[in-house]
Amino acid sequence: MAERSTAAVDVADNDGDEPSAAQAARATSDGVDTQNGRAADGPMPEKDGERKHTASTAAPELHSGHKLARRYRLEECVTRVDGFSSWRAMDEKLRRAVGVHLMPADHSRARSVLAAARSSALLGDPRFVQVLDAVEENDLVYVVHEWLPDATELTALLAVGPLEAHEAYQLVSQVSQAMAAAHREGLAHLRLTPSAILRTSTGQWRIRGLAVNAALRGITSETPQRADTEAIGALLYAALTQRWPYESDAYGLAGLPKGVGLIAPDQVRAGVHRGLGELAMRALANDGATASRQEPACTTPEELSKAVAAMPRIRPPEPAFTAPPEYQHTTYQQGSYGRTTPPGVTTVQSLPVAPPPPPLQSRTGRALKWGVAALLIAALGLGSWQLADTLLERGTQKGNSGTSNNTKPGTDDNGEKKEPIPLPVTGALEYAPDGKPQNAEDVAKTYDEDPASYWRTKSYIDGPEVKIKDGLGIVYDLGSEQEVSAASIGLKYGGPHTTLTLYATDAKSPKGSVDSMVKIAGTTTSETSLQLNAEKPVKTRYVLVWITAMPQAPADDFSGSGYKQAITDVKFSG
Repeated sequence: MAERSTAAVDVADNDGDEPSAAQAARATSDGVDTQNGRAADGPMPEKDGERKHTASTAAPELHSGHKLARRYRLEECVTRVDGFSSWRAMDEKLRRAVGVHLMPADHSRARSVLAAARSSALLGDPRFVQVLDAVEENDLVYVVHEWLPDATELTALLAVGPLEAHEAYQLVSQVSQAMAAAHREGLAHLRLTPSAILRTSTGQWRIRGLAVNAALRGITSETPQRADTEAIGALLYAALTQRWPYESDAYGLAGLPKGVGLIAPDQVRAGVHRGLGELAMRALANDGATASRQEPACTTPEELSKAVAAMPRIRPPEPAFTAPPEYQHTTYQQGSYGRTTPPGVTTVQSLPVAPPPPPLQSRTGRALKWGVAALLIAALGLGSWQLADTLLERGTQKGNSGTSNNTKPGTDDNGEKKEPIPLPVTGALEYAPDGKPQNAEDVAKTYDEDPASYWRTKSYIDGPEVKIKDGLGIVYDLGSEQEVSAASIGLKYGGPHTTLTLYATDAKSPKGSVDSMVKIAGTTTSETSLQLNAEKPVKTRYVLVWITAMPQAPADDFSGSGYKQAITDVKFSG
């Protein structure tokens, strides 16, 4: 089943019913649920001038074991619908699995399928599943293509959950670049569904069914570049949210709530990468309009690939460190190596090994011990004499001056008060113990010396106390352990009230709860700036700025009115 889940091209249409997530997981690689004979991905919405032509010619009645061109042995039929069938087959000449589409030569779409397959084969781009042969013989038209047993459909990946930000970035980057190259050669896909996208075992994304899938169904479009671009936007939207960006359910994914229209991905699911979410909205254009507030719509794969390239590169997550297992003593036995002895076999007993003599028992060893002891005694005597001389000298100075060497905390040797020393911030990371960060990519804006930039929270209905989680905050890295005694923090929104606390923590991504951390200082304010001073400096490298209450603020470019806050500037001193 693992082989069937990734091989053939997406070939079947649905007659209106959508399968469950479990059925989607069992779907074959061409999008067909072999348990009930229905298409697992469902019909592609027809828009932007797309037209689908129907054909009544029945699929050719063949069976397993039939050979095409004395070479391709049919093994399993994975689709039989709309006058054509698709098979998993064996290329006996090259001894490899292949996929085959079959239809009668008098089928109304046979000529267009042959033309699409031959055009796709000429492209030769490794980012697409390759067409290997396109033949008409014995009243049959058949198209042979690659079969990828080591790849996984995007449909199966989304059945588990949304993709991580780096994976979604790689998906839209590779697919948009590949489709831009195809359109430059005059080729369109028009069926870019989740089952047409494969991820290989090496992490590369492959596209199957270029031109062929649409020809098999008779799908055309007056604006093919626009249709493929919007399809890529829908794939990215689904990868970020695990939802299909239209009202109808499709491809094993639930659609958006009816009547609300197209909403931004971060309003569907918390923690969505903001840049990728805006990119999906720019690609999901409707009549030239876009839901993106700042950037124009992307209407061609070329424009979309350039927009992806202009984004800051999203790096893969750091691999989790796994502690090595504890050392286990073996049951090694000299002579037998810990292996069991068969019954009736006598083992050879090894001779006992004499223990080594105690160290330093010879005449040379005893002399060496006495020499070392004498040197230690001499060193101790010299050190004691120097210590006594130093103490006597200090006592004399104290008696002459009549002053004490003790100074008050916070003062130097002259009794003057110390000025606070600014502590540099070398890095920061949003602290979200529930796994749902607020705005992780803008954390650096809180210490970039630019008061106009900021990190923001989401807008909440209940407040002012944060009720949906324990709190919101950022962990700052000071580079090394420092004596932290104060902090000044700039806020974007004033009004009652903001409650903020500083904690010393043990890591940039602490594992424990806030209750287990050392509190440095805390306060509640209605102003847009506050100064926190510790009663006693705390030595730490990592400082958590933790918000547990936020004021009511009006709507802005990022969220509606509600309880929210934004940090514009953070400075520490010690």
